[in-house]
Amino acid sequence: MNKIEKINDSDQCSDAHEHAICPMVLVQRILSGKRKILILWYLSHQVLRFSELKRDLPDVTQKMLTLQLRSLEEDKLIYRKVYPVIPPKVEYGLTEAGKKIIPILEMMHQFGAKYLQAGLYEKDRKIDGKRK
Repeated sequence: MNKIEKINDSDQCSDAHEHAICPMVLVQRILSGKRKILILWYLSHQVLRFSELKRDLPDVTQKMLTLQLRSLEEDKLIYRKVYPVIPPKVEYGLTEAGKKIIPILEMMHQFGAKYLQAGLYEKDRKIDGKRK
């Protein structure tokens, strides 16, 4: 049995018996992925075009960004609006379901700011397998 199954079966997820999956496991699955949280954070401020998201996430390849955007769209957290113009114009924004995650993102941002202020972040520590 893997760790996710253990969480599903444990008392830590009392809603698991009411749903097909523990809500916490569901959120983890929805938000895990290369830069999904940052994509949602940037979209929480404004509707953005693909090129603007790519500029804000320079270390993410075009293919990876496309995959993450599709995944967030499939999970109904973002929408994709295509304009019938040449050259093609595509915009991304948060759906109503996606907007409900904004308070969580803001709390995460506040936690990060307080963590930095407390001096807990080690500058030379590895993040994503790279030295920062």
